[in-house]
Amino acid sequence: MARTWLSIRVELVSGRGEDYWPRPGRILAAARSHTFEQLGTAIDLAFARWDLAHLRLFTLADQTPICSFRTWEDTPDGAVDSDRTTLNRLTPGDQFAYVFDMGDDWAHLCTVADHRIDPLDELGLAVTQPTPYRGWGDLPDQYGRRWDGDDGSAAPRRPSNPLADLTPILPWWGPRRR
Repeated sequence: MARTWLSIRVELVSGRGEDYWPRPGRILAAARSHTFEQLGTAIDLAFARWDLAHLRLFTLADQTPICSFRTWEDTPDGAVDSDRTTLNRLTPGDQFAYVFDMGDDWAHLCTVADHRIDPLDELGLAVTQPTPYRGWGDLPDQYGRRWDGDDGSAAPRRPSNPLADLTPILPWWGPRRR
């Protein structure tokens, strides 16, 4: 492959009423022929979102909204369809916003790198969809859950050996051997 793909830095700015600093982030490789909808899906997966049944909205620096006409009942004024609009619209250095879930408002700052990349060089494999290839930071749970069954009460007490309940598939799992 040639150096024709975009490298897009995506930083989580805020969500669920909280601002993040330092901002967790991911860098994604994406072809200019990919749609904004494909990019949105890749961002959500890169940020460990598992309930994807929420609206998403991109906003370009010129305030153009980009959303899926398939899923939005009332599209914002002047919106373009994210299912049809490709990343070819972006140029090096462009910044734009991405918001997932219009209730919890997971807001991201996206920045297009000044240089193009070859995904085979960056990822070590050929990919067909926008794909993360670098990242940092702790990712908050989409709903703020700290463990399975979290109902907002105090966290369960940490056992002295938190691996003791595991089947000893790996040598360090299971009860300690003496």
